[in-house]
Parts: sequence; structure tokens; C-alpha cells
Amino acid sequence: MDDLLTDEHKLVRDSVRSYVKKEISPIIEDYAQRAEFPQQIVKQLGEMGCFGPTIPAEYGGGGLDYISYGLMMQELERGDSGVRSTASVQGSLVMFPIYQYGSEEQRRKYLPKLASGEWLGCFGLTEPNHGSDPAGMLSNFTDAGDHVVLNGSKMWISNAPFSRVAVVWAKDEEGEIRGLIVERGMEGFSTPTTHGKWSLRASATGSWFLTM
Repeated sequence: MDDLLTDEHKLVRDSVRSYVKKEISPIIEDYAQRAEFPQQIVKQLGEMGCFGPTIPAEYGGGGLDYISYGLMMQELERGDSGVRSTASVQGSLVMFPIYQYGSEEQRRKYLPKLASGEWLGCFGLTEPNHGSDPAGMLSNFTDAGDHVVLNGSKMWISNAPFSRVAVVWAKDEEGEIRGLIVERGMEGFSTPTTHGKWSLRASATGSWFLTM
């Protein structure tokens, strides 16, 4: 496989592999046994460029290609699937939709903080009654002029307990599914931790309750 990779790809892979061997492998079994999320890795992953590596550098990302991104996630997965989940949710499910569909103001506000690991983000699709089926989604919002009223619940949300910002999917008054950015501290937003998991035990997983 190495013959298919550029020198830059190999450097990216080897850098993340070295990080995993040094910082993740020695500690992850203990965290998994205690079902505890190693919060210190958030800043480390940001410093390694593992959050949103394909996002342009002007927004804090690495400006790398998707092969580099895949190699990064592969090496994190070698250490622990929960660690990889932390990074892939941050980059693919939080940063990418903000970059692709958000306003320029939103890109400037959120992406650099997420890329650096200053903020952790999460993505809300899965619901108690319908799983990850968008057609059955019950979460909804109405336009109240200077704000929206958002109601619903989500479950099995990676990063939720420690997230500062969330991309929430809900239906508008016409039944169209739209993404909303919700920040920690907004009224009616709570993220209780999910306990008793049998897998991804070192990953931070929670539910959401939205009454805003």
C-alpha cells in the first residue's frame, strides 16, 4: 500500500501513529475499563491536526486531501475506536456541515475553535423512537421571529457530554429537515451522559433533551 501513498501521506500517517503509541495506547485500557473519556486528548487531537483536516487553513483546518484524512482516522482507530469517533464526529459531522452550509460568520466563529480542540462539537440525528432514520424524525422547530423554538430528543450522541456546540437536525413547520447550530448554555439544552455501554467505553456518549 505504501507505493500508492505520497511522501506527505506517509508523513501524516506516521505522525499520527507515533502520537497514538505515545499518548493513547498506554492509557486507553484503563479509561475503557472505567468507562471514562480522556478529556486531555481533545487539545492533543487539535494540535495534531486531526480535527477537520480537509477544512481550508483559513478556518483553522489542515487543507489536506481525503486520503490524509482517512490515514489519520485509521491510525486513531488502531489505538481505540472511541478516540477515532471523537475525531471523525468533530471533523465530518460538525465542522464539515458548518463549512459547507453555514454562513461566513458561522465559519469564522466556530471552525477555528473546533479545529484547535478549544471546543468539542457533536452531531444530533439519532432519536429514541426511530434511530438514525431521518424520515421518522420527531425533533422539530418553529420560527419565532428573532429566535426559533426547538423541541425533541436525541440519543447515542458521541461527544455530547463535553460538547460546546452541536449541529442538530430537526424538521421545520413544513416538515423539511434542517440543521441548526446549538451552543452549550442555551436555555433548554441538556446532555446527560449515557452509562453502561458495552463498547466504545472510552468515548463520551450522551443523550440530548431540547426544549428551547
